[in-house]
Amino acid sequence: MNEKKPRKGLRFFAFLCGIAALVLLMLYMAGVFVPNKIGPGVVPLEKRKWTPKGTAKAVRETITDFYEAPGTVRPRQETRVESRVQGRIVEVLVKPGDFVKEGDRLVLLDSREFQARLDRAQQAVFSARARRDQARQAVKSVEAVFERARTSYERVKTYFKSEAATKQQMEAAEAAFQQARAGLSQARESLKESESGIKQAEKSALEARIVEDYTEIRSDAEGQVVERLVEPGDMAFPGKPLLVLQTRGVLRLEALVPEGFIDRIKMGETLKVVVTAVKKSLSGPVTEIVPAADPATRSFLVKVDLPETKGLHPGMFGRLMVPVGEVSMVWTPEDAIERVGQLEMVRIKSDEDWHRVYVTTGRVFDTRVEVLSGLDGGEVVALKGKVQ
Repeated sequence: MNEKKPRKGLRFFAFLCGIAALVLLMLYMAGVFVPNKIGPGVVPLEKRKWTPKGTAKAVRETITDFYEAPGTVRPRQETRVESRVQGRIVEVLVKPGDFVKEGDRLVLLDSREFQARLDRAQQAVFSARARRDQARQAVKSVEAVFERARTSYERVKTYFKSEAATKQQMEAAEAAFQQARAGLSQARESLKESESGIKQAEKSALEARIVEDYTEIRSDAEGQVVERLVEPGDMAFPGKPLLVLQTRGVLRLEALVPEGFIDRIKMGETLKVVVTAVKKSLSGPVTEIVPAADPATRSFLVKVDLPETKGLHPGMFGRLMVPVGEVSMVWTPEDAIERVGQLEMVRIKSDEDWHRVYVTTGRVFDTRVEVLSGLDGGEVVALKGKVQ
């Protein structure tokens, strides 16, 4: 019994210590032990006067509302370089980003097989020309024989009329003349065939030379290499793209416009284009409206030419501003918006004081910001204030 009493006293002491520690912790969290700490629910008053750097007015006005159709900046002309013959690629002379001129070599194919065909075709031309030369010599020889036979026949015929030659001599001269004439006709026909053979051989040689030239794939226009789709050792086939080239300086925006807004766009009209990356508002004429909608998105492809702009490159994201009607909106200069985390605020003037108002912003128009809630229009707002 005597041992239990000290134990109970120790438990009670430990319990009191725990309560004391808890009270001290609560007082510390309440700021009792921290000097100049503001307690919960207390908002400090600004002791110094706040003066704005500048002021502006929140404006309510009716403006043209736009549907922002997303699109991509693309070159007006994009070329897929392909091979006209089948062959193994020996060398690719360009890489993405390289600028090329018309006629520059891009890809080299193995030309040994095509060179062999060209050599055989050229040898056939030499052989055909040799046969033609032989046929020409034969024609000349036969023409001489024919001329002698004709002269003899004419002389014997004259003698026969004056009865100075016999009938047998006349018949023999006529037979020799007819034989010579047939030989000349045959020789001339052989010459004609040899000349036709030369033309065919030269045609085959020209075709072989053209095909051999196809092993050097060259640029058809000035542009920039966008993609390199093959490497040395790959096989090239007709219809298989090897490189992708794009024209320089001539760009356009290709945007998908929903079917509900396509009737608001006309060919040739100038529309506004926003490309955030270049921080400029662009505009250009509508040059093409694809007349069929994409069944998956129910959207029409619209193409708008863009002016030459520094920093504008193919592949950038852009928005085509399609006018869809008029809407009343409140806007302020973007410089009036203060952002703290996810909160957006503006300072508005009330009598001689300034106080903050939470707002919700929407679209950005150049240096202006649409205010969806928090302002009604007409309020004086502060621009980038400072404390004095």
